[in-house]
Amino acid sequence: KGWVSSNGPEVLKFEDAFAKFLNKKYCISVSSGTAALEIAVKALNIKKNDEIIIPNFTIISNALAVIKQGAKPVLVDSDLNTWNIKIDEIEKKITKRTKAIIATHIYNFPIDMDRILKICKKYKKKRCGSFGDISTFSFYANKQITTGEGGMLATNNLKLYKKCCSLRNLCFGKKNRFNHDDIGWNYRMSNIQAALGLSQLKNIKSIVKKKFFTGNEYYQRLKNNKNLL
Repeated sequence: KGWVSSNGPEVLKFEDAFAKFLNKKYCISVSSGTAALEIAVKALNIKKNDEIIIPNFTIISNALAVIKQGAKPVLVDSDLNTWNIKIDEIEKKITKRTKAIIATHIYNFPIDMDRILKICKKYKKKRCGSFGDISTFSFYANKQITTGEGGMLATNNLKLYKKCCSLRNLCFGKKNRFNHDDIGWNYRMSNIQAALGLSQLKNIKSIVKKKFFTGNEYYQRLKNNKNLL
């Protein structure tokens, strides 16, 4: 179609399709999962010396997003069965300065969000990434769906949506484009990436089915291997 960079029609279509998939009001596409984390932390108005709880087994992007805001990452051990954060340990790390929890789903294992959010009755039919004030996604090559590089934020909060949109696009001013409102980033997703994301999203059910099959094969073949702890 000739539209290479950001703000193309496929970007908006991908954001809309992903929002519907998650049953969220708003989605904001970005250049990576790392970018999504950084935007999310800043959009939540995290201040210097605030604390954010993160798992100790995850990509460094979680910690970087916290540190770049001058906040302190507080590490919680991970469970050896799922590699997700130990929920029983979270409460012990909460202080007066705790402002957020980054709950990462590791290796396709959803965290027990019932216990974290105390919304047992509403949880069971929700997708991973549809909880909290903001959720973030990576579309790197090894993820459920990929755009090569890329990421997404999701929220139901209009104010956070507008803030995230501004932060990913250099915080251009509303009245005067080059009077910038804040310190933002060029974290936009290209139209080419969005077009790939749209085609991937159409196949999400079959992709997830294959992931389950592959994971189960590894488990069945390796569960009795005495050389593995």
